[in-house]
Amino acid sequence: MTEHRYTIDLAWTGNRGTGTSSYRAYGRDHEITAGAKPMIPGSSDPAFRGDADRWNPEELLVASIAACHKLWYLHLAAEAGIVVVDYRDQAAGTMQENADGSGQFVSMTLNPVVTITTGDAAQAHALHHKAHAMCFIARSVNFPVSCAPTIRVASADAPPSRDLPAD
Repeated sequence: MTEHRYTIDLAWTGNRGTGTSSYRAYGRDHEITAGAKPMIPGSSDPAFRGDADRWNPEELLVASIAACHKLWYLHLAAEAGIVVVDYRDQAAGTMQENADGSGQFVSMTLNPVVTITTGDAAQAHALHHKAHAMCFIARSVNFPVSCAPTIRVASADAPPSRDLPAD
């Protein structure tokens, strides 16, 4: 078994001069960095007094699962001889907030729309199941992640000609 370790630096930037002297006294802003990579401006969800112009942890979780799935899918498509020329996803996660203020994600749905120019559309569709089974992050969460892919088939010189609908 091979192990990989991931580290980031998170710096809270929301001290408005009095720290956490009260719930309303501080900002939720923070910066996420990792080495020389671009900084990710973070905050909490606006529902929790955060800045809507910054990424919140919930969005980052949904983005992480969607990106992991996409990376596995592209890998599997390349191995299968399926040429993907476009991949877009409007992933959505649902978090449930409890009466005591705690909460948890209860579901997530990936909605990838994939355009291929070479390969079998049915096989391209089926590869999403394998990508889901391989995704490191989806395998690590304790809520269901579903996938409703659409496959578009296009010639190399023309716009998409047909869709294979979601499951």
